[in-house]
Amino acid sequence: MPFDHNDHYHRLLLRRLPRHGLTALDVGCGTGRFARRVAALGYEVDAVDPSAEVIAVAEGIGQGPRFRQLDAADADLPKGHYDVITCLASLHHMPFGTVTRFRQALAPGGVLLVLGCYAGITWWDVAAVPANAVARAGVSVAERLRGVEPPPLRAPVRPPEMSLADVRREAARLLPGSSVRQLLFWRYLLTFRSPEN
Repeated sequence: MPFDHNDHYHRLLLRRLPRHGLTALDVGCGTGRFARRVAALGYEVDAVDPSAEVIAVAEGIGQGPRFRQLDAADADLPKGHYDVITCLASLHHMPFGTVTRFRQALAPGGVLLVLGCYAGITWWDVAAVPANAVARAGVSVAERLRGVEPPPLRAPVRPPEMSLADVRREAARLLPGSSVRQLLFWRYLLTFRSPEN
């Protein structure tokens, strides 16, 4: 796929990182593209993914984050440790309640950023269809002209089961004070900031 919906939102997520943050956890890191961008900003990044094959590819691409094969839904995450936890198109691969584990792993004032996928169709999604076709065609042509090779491996894909309304309801229940914003290309952005205390 020449146009990656998740990569499209990297800049949006990077703008929401804490300015003076030091530690980050990227959950479901895949081959590590976003984790490397966070590390380039000076963060110490733990990048985790349950797929050994994906982690092997991520480690082979280059330095930066600490890559580990780990299922974040079952792992013992350090309490109150991370200034930011990111989760790009991977939360729907685990129980939504896993966000409470992420909340506990946030340092005071830390931020949880979930770029998530949802089930079902909204009117906003109908608008995404022509935009998606144009973006894919444009990126495909540009990559061919530049001679860009496709990535060596894509992370596993699983369809989401929760609707956007379900996500909003569960986020409000499990992460009081969080916000869920619908985005183009069948994505949402869930943002939660841990209390400073």
